[in-house]
Order: sequence, then structure tokens, then C-alpha cells
Amino acid sequence: MKPQVRIIGGKWRGRKLPVVEVPGLRPTPDRVRETLFNWLAGDCPRASVLDCFAGSGILGFEALSRGAARLVALEQNPRAVANLQLQAERLQISAIEVMPGDALDSIGQLQGRFDIVFIDPPYAEPQLRTEVFRLLEERHCLQPGARIYFEWPARESFDLPSPGLQWLKQKSAGQVNYAVAEWQLSR
Repeated sequence: MKPQVRIIGGKWRGRKLPVVEVPGLRPTPDRVRETLFNWLAGDCPRASVLDCFAGSGILGFEALSRGAARLVALEQNPRAVANLQLQAERLQISAIEVMPGDALDSIGQLQGRFDIVFIDPPYAEPQLRTEVFRLLEERHCLQPGARIYFEWPARESFDLPSPGLQWLKQKSAGQVNYAVAEWQLSR
């Protein structure tokens, strides 16, 4: 049986999405997503969401299920891209744009600003958390007050990559640290 992830809230609650087996792809666990979306509950409705390392797409689909208006999903693995597109069709979602390619290259092609951004790159490439955020900031891709989700291995430390960010919530679950920061241009 193929691995699956389950949408845990919103209009597609309980729907299962298949996960393609791709090296480094690790869907955010249910327990972590439940906490994360409790934190973001008031931020999802009508939000413009960017998932920088979409993988299975579960974070973005969860946000859309909870009322986000738009999702841009960046993903470089062709099999994961095909799966994201297939799941969007299956759920009849027109508010999703899947952008194939490297996240660092794709950021320059983004249109508009985002209210919620998910940054959880492969654990083997920890520098991408900082590099991606700095590009988003430089290219003015963030709405004031944007919520930025970071995920990293419990064995590593991670400091915010910008003085414009402030931690809102942080937590650990098993081998994962995760947190939401707020971005403010004026700091």
C-alpha cells in the first residue's frame, strides 16, 4: 500500500492524499500539523500561501482546506510535482499553482505577496531555510505580518535569519523542531 497523508481539518477533513516515495521527502506529521494549524487558525481564511518545498503538498492542502484563497507550491522533484497536480485535480482545486523547479530559482518568478509561508527544506540542506527566507525578504514577497513556518531536526539549532522576524510559537515533537515567526518590515 502506498504511503498516504490525511488532511486533518477544514472542508477536506479526513481526505487521504497519496505520497510519492522521493528521497528526502518527509510529510509533516499529523501531530505537528494539528498544532501548527491551531496556531494559524485565524490566519488561513483568505490567505495567500507559499509552500517553498511542497513535497507531498500536505501543508498547502491543509491551508486551502481551512480557507486559504491561494496556494503557490514550489517543488523540484518531477514525481512530486506530478502528484501535486494530480491531487489538485482530484480535489478540484483551482486556487493552486504548482511551480516546478528549484525553490531558490522559483522565488524570482513569484507574483504577489504572501500571508503564510512554509519553509521546511530537506534536512540534508539546512542552509536553504535561511537562503529561501532572505530571497523572499529581498524580493518583497511577504505581506506585513506574514506568518513564516520553519521546521528543522531536533538535533540542530536554528536562529531567525532576519531582524524583521520575531518568534510567535515554537515546539518540538520527537525528532522535529517547528515554529512560526511573524515578519514585520518596520523592525
